Amino acid sequence: MSRPANPETIFTYGAPQLKCGSGASAEIGYDLSRTGARRVLVVTDAGVAATGTPQRVAEQLGEFGIEAQMYDGSHVEPTDESLRAAVDFGRQHGPFDAFVAVGGGSAIDTAKAINLLTTNPGELLDYINAPIGAGRAPQQPLKPLIAVPTTTGTGSESTTVCVLDVLDQHVKTGISHAMPRPTLAVIDPDLTVSQPAGVTASAGMDILCHALESYTAAPYDSFERKRPEQRVPYCGANPIADMWSEKAMSLLAQSFRQAVHDGSDTRARGDMAMAATFAGMGFGNAGVHIPHANAYPIAGQVRDFHPKDYPADEPMVPHGMSVALTAPEAFRYTFPAAPERHLRAAQLLEPGAAQPDDAADFLPSVLIRLMRDIGIPNGIGAVGFGPADIDALVEGAAKQQRLLTISPRPVDDAALAGIFERSLQLW
Repeated sequence: MSRPANPETIFTYGAPQLKCGSGASAEIGYDLSRTGARRVLVVTDAGVAATGTPQRVAEQLGEFGIEAQMYDGSHVEPTDESLRAAVDFGRQHGPFDAFVAVGGGSAIDTAKAINLLTTNPGELLDYINAPIGAGRAPQQPLKPLIAVPTTTGTGSESTTVCVLDVLDQHVKTGISHAMPRPTLAVIDPDLTVSQPAGVTASAGMDILCHALESYTAAPYDSFERKRPEQRVPYCGANPIADMWSEKAMSLLAQSFRQAVHDGSDTRARGDMAMAATFAGMGFGNAGVHIPHANAYPIAGQVRDFHPKDYPADEPMVPHGMSVALTAPEAFRYTFPAAPERHLRAAQLLEPGAAQPDDAADFLPSVLIRLMRDIGIPNGIGAVGFGPADIDALVEGAAKQQRLLTISPRPVDDAALAGIFERSLQLW
């Protein structure tokens, strides 16, 4: 990429407070009592509610004199429709002094939306990233949000992003601003043991791509210098984000396959929980790029694919899976921009692996071996897309300019089309 005339010299970093370890979720009542909250909304989904974990959290709050209202209507892979319903619930049953999200990224993102739109005026589209929405920044402070992940993948407990599917446009997008970031992330690996293998595999690929995209993002000093009011959470690769991304990849290398194949392995589950949060602390500041931009139309344009271990009532390509399906070819494309970073990532993910004659094949081959081992589908063709769908997928990905500008190599429609075409079948 060409050097800017006035290069950036500043990068920013933000993260929630963390409480990590077995049993950490048993202390949420105490943690909330320190905020002065007296009325709290616990946000979850029906599947997680059936485990009893959100109810146990609500009971804890009662022990500290905090009234807890439950919302279990979070939609797996949130849509603009499901978020509006959640916000309506929050407005009708509020006001609330704080929020607790118990579940995967879907529940955490739903809680972010409720928090944003019960503290600030306007509607959902006002805050969704441009060009799909107006990209408005919140003007009023948000309430405390405690995020309690029960899956290991999205990293939403440590990021500023709320991801959703805009149904009438058949595309995923997001709300991104520093203010919705959770106040406290409670990382209790005991809550993830019941996560099925298919969910572990898909969500784990989200962790992996968060770390890889953050690590290979355009460096922060490759952008034009910004004024203070122009700064955004995604500022490009930087030394602090790199540290978290590298650690996430090392944890994945030792535990990802094991967590998928033996969900009772508590050490592997603990590593995955840490990796999810660490990767979130990387990409939540550096940003993600091509695989995530491609993932949004893949998920938004799904027709009849039903993944293993996910709700069967509607077709979906889970977020982590949709990100993974073009990742090998995306990183083959970005290799020339930073060969040393791509090689280092491959070595972290598969220590001891032999580098192929063509160095650009190293990271893609490491990813494909992992995907085959954990049951990720063989490219976008395996989830129902064909050559005739490429133009629509490119159109959807091209709308994600907030992400594509973070790519270390410029991306146009022709480049996106090539990545999608080569991703129809990966092996």
